[in-house]
Amino acid sequence: RLLLFRLWTLGLRGAIHPAAQSDGEMPVPDLLIELFSEEIPARMQTRAAGDLKKLVTDGLVEAGLTYASAAAFSTPRRLTLTIEGALAASPTTVEERKGPKADAPEKAIDGFLRGAGLTRGDLEERDTPKGKILFAKITKPGRPAAEIVAEVLEQTIRNFPWPRSMRWGRGTLKWVRPLHSILCILVTEEGAEVVPMDIDGIAAGNTTQGHRFMSPGAITVRNFDDYTTKLQRAHVVLDASERADTIWHDATNQAFAQGLEVVEDAGLLAEVAGLVEWPVVLMGKIDDDFLGLPPEVLQTSMKEHQKFFSVRNPKSGRIERFITVANRETADNGATILAGNQKVLSARLADAKFFWENDLRTANAGMAAWLDALKNVTFHNKLGTQADLVDRMATLAREIAPAVGADPDQAERAARLAKADLASEMVYEFPELQGLMGRYYIEAMGEDKAIAAAAQDHYAPLGPSDDVPTAPVSVAVALAEKIDKLTGFWAIDEKPTGSKDPFALRRAALGVIRILVENDLSVNLVSPIAYNLAFLLNTLRHSEVLGQATKIAKFAQGTGEPIWAQSFLKSIIGSLAETNFDANVDEVAALDYDLLAFIHDRLKVYLRDQGIRHDIIDACIAMDGNDDLNLLVKRARALSDTLKTDDGENLIQGFKRANNILTQAEQADGVEYSFGADPKFAETDEERALFTALDKAEAQITPAMQAQDFTTAMSAMAGLRAPIDAFFTAVQVNSDNGAVRRNRLNLLSRIRQICLAVADLTRIEG
Repeated sequence: RLLLFRLWTLGLRGAIHPAAQSDGEMPVPDLLIELFSEEIPARMQTRAAGDLKKLVTDGLVEAGLTYASAAAFSTPRRLTLTIEGALAASPTTVEERKGPKADAPEKAIDGFLRGAGLTRGDLEERDTPKGKILFAKITKPGRPAAEIVAEVLEQTIRNFPWPRSMRWGRGTLKWVRPLHSILCILVTEEGAEVVPMDIDGIAAGNTTQGHRFMSPGAITVRNFDDYTTKLQRAHVVLDASERADTIWHDATNQAFAQGLEVVEDAGLLAEVAGLVEWPVVLMGKIDDDFLGLPPEVLQTSMKEHQKFFSVRNPKSGRIERFITVANRETADNGATILAGNQKVLSARLADAKFFWENDLRTANAGMAAWLDALKNVTFHNKLGTQADLVDRMATLAREIAPAVGADPDQAERAARLAKADLASEMVYEFPELQGLMGRYYIEAMGEDKAIAAAAQDHYAPLGPSDDVPTAPVSVAVALAEKIDKLTGFWAIDEKPTGSKDPFALRRAALGVIRILVENDLSVNLVSPIAYNLAFLLNTLRHSEVLGQATKIAKFAQGTGEPIWAQSFLKSIIGSLAETNFDANVDEVAALDYDLLAFIHDRLKVYLRDQGIRHDIIDACIAMDGNDDLNLLVKRARALSDTLKTDDGENLIQGFKRANNILTQAEQADGVEYSFGADPKFAETDEERALFTALDKAEAQITPAMQAQDFTTAMSAMAGLRAPIDAFFTAVQVNSDNGAVRRNRLNLLSRIRQICLAVADLTRIEG
């Protein structure tokens, strides 16, 4: 690996900047920078290396110092940047600046001279179409690379965009952790030159440090190759990807030797690679007392608290061992380190086991304690508690269940239990296990597996690459959860704005789309959306009025109103609590329409990613039944496929021509040509052929649309291309014979009606 790394770094030298090669007298320098500090948090290292590269290279280029290539690296204690083929100095530049007129007031000319840093004798007077104008030539001499590098690097260090930074000692410098040293050298064929600079008493030099424990002490370096070689000898692997490869290779080999496998976790691997400079992989055993814990609990506990990889037995699926990565080699081959880690792990897993056993006792008692606890957990201050959310989800899940093939009783039961685990001790400790632990606890209660699975699945999909739930009960609960979230925040007017979406409503809408489309489910969304909106609006209005009445009662009590007045106000509050406030139908309809439009916008994004044009989607959304997203997607895909054919593309042109002629005629005549086309008034073969083709197409399209067979309907529509083209080639629609003209316009109306039955082709571009 070291050899490959050396070859890669040498490859950086193959593209010397042309500007640097042009000056044969000046050597082309390379630049090596290292910022050496206390341990940088692993999650910040990759971003920090990229920021160092961007800030320095941008600064150099802006100052006129171009280069051939650059690469950045990070370890827990250092950020490194190597730049190949930089100019030895920035070029001298001459800027021509236009000034005022030659006869301008002296104050204007003096101001121009001050800005340019020149005297009147430096100006040149030129004749222009606007008269005599003063011009100045400002020469900026080039600067040596060392001067520019020092300036840019100091600016970079002092303004580095750490998420968090700190000060130490008496200096003003801020860094993520105390900065110990700066290595900054320019390297030419003549040798290495330290860039002179000093930041808060930290002077740049040509030395760095090796591994904190295995190779302490200063290391003097001459260039990047020398730097990487000496660091490797000093037990520091500079490249984070090389450290990650080493960890994974050694971990999988050790597991394989025991007949086990390492559970893949790319995020954990990247994090651990940022915790060590010299990775040493060790495998330990989990005590038998903890092997009965769910594998996800073991995996999460080890990952979150110890940064351990889980090692699984592929035969049983149990997590039986763990991988830890030390930052040093030891005389006992890591035995002491491993023993310490196992001791700490046992203490952590003992906590997890305690939570698990306590939670099982609560689950076996029916989860009543957890369900009651949800009444005290706020979901949103305007939308009530988690218990209120569960009630709404249960009602929605029951309503949705028949449309998705689920049993309504099971769907309602699953919705009532799906969020109970939020009150469990295990989920309190590990929130990322919500849903999954619910499945375990519901199974322990003896509930149907479909109900238990819904607890885990109802959050899905959380991302565009996540699998969607497929079991009917899980689908019903997942849709109920997402529809309630969307309608709830629409009811309180908390919609996404611009890039802001604090409640992840775009993700919820995409989840609804993917669940319906990928499960091939036809659900009319208007009904559950309107139902939940009406319920929410009534609840919100009731709460608002009740809250106002309560404030009045408290005010009356505080001002010493007589007892009868207080009793009267209390009776008002009591009656309000039992009053039904019917939501305005128009208000519900407006919110329903607005929310459906929002879902359609997410659908456009979803389909555009699959190569379907926005105008095709608009043409399908304009049709009736657009709240059935699965139907809408099938129509859009069929239309997209049709328009990719020659017949489909040319049919659009024929349809648009027919529609334009017909629209103009209807506007001019003040009538609607929508019926009465009769073949007996046809005068040409092409006209008669079009009548026949339309009859045939309509006979295919009508039943196909009723059966939602859009492919057949679109194909039949595309088949009209040839007779329509022939008709327009041979026939003049606006005949001098009034009866013939009306008949032909009614024939065009048949074309429009038949095509618009498939999709609103007026919205297709081109």
